[in-house]
Amino acid sequence: MAPSSPRRPAEARLLQDFGPTALITGASDGIGRACAEQLAAQGFDLILVARSRALLDDLAFTLREEHGVHVRVHAPDLTDPEAVTTLLETTDALPIGLVVAAAGYGSTGRFVDQPLESELAMIDLNCRAVTALAHRFGQRMQARGRGGIMLFGSLVGFQGAPFSATYAATKSFVQSLAEGLAVELRPHGVSVLSVAPGPVGTGFASRAGMTMGKAARPDRVAAAALGALGRQGTVRPGFQSKALGWSLGMLPRGMRVLAMGRIMQGMVGKVSKTAGDNIRKSVS
Repeated sequence: MAPSSPRRPAEARLLQDFGPTALITGASDGIGRACAEQLAAQGFDLILVARSRALLDDLAFTLREEHGVHVRVHAPDLTDPEAVTTLLETTDALPIGLVVAAAGYGSTGRFVDQPLESELAMIDLNCRAVTALAHRFGQRMQARGRGGIMLFGSLVGFQGAPFSATYAATKSFVQSLAEGLAVELRPHGVSVLSVAPGPVGTGFASRAGMTMGKAARPDRVAAAALGALGRQGTVRPGFQSKALGWSLGMLPRGMRVLAMGRIMQGMVGKVSKTAGDNIRKSVS
């Protein structure tokens, strides 16, 4: 087993403030995986959560070998409320100081063309599961007097987004939840961060037939998010998120919705039922 690499002061800050263990949902791919890799390099023990057990086992083996950290894996379907409850019960006694709720998925296309079951499952994963995690771990961290919770919003969560209506609505919920919890839990030593990226190169674009332009790299989004934890309430990692957030923020809300609809149409191309088929992704 390889020894851990020397830690820089900034990395030591995260481990001191939010260690010793981090729970990461959506850990098999994208930003969740990048957070797992970076936190392991900083000395965190990890609990990796995603639906793909094989991918998690491979990642866990690599992180143990490269960094000498302890890694557990869980492969529940977090769209199932009972699976969320089981995960919370299973991890109840573990010293978790950081929760990274990166699991989520979205759909593109006209809302009425989407399978209702899939849209409701999206709400269960993006909203209900996130709320359950934040509630239980918020209680635990408040009692402990320290901890951090990272929730994943999105650039589309600051206004409605035609052709991704349900996904944008779920991310608006997450953004609002994070803002409220940040104020409530800050006096108790708990930091809550909303991470609101724009397009991220996670495989979502190719599966959706979307042209993402200069998508941000997951590792850079993860690094920006971890760097902002405990220092900001919302972070917009990536150039596009910052640029689009600034330009859209200058417009009245109704115009922002129309502008976002044009952006989504441009990314999806010909919006149809085929293009709007449910597309799962492991990060926001």
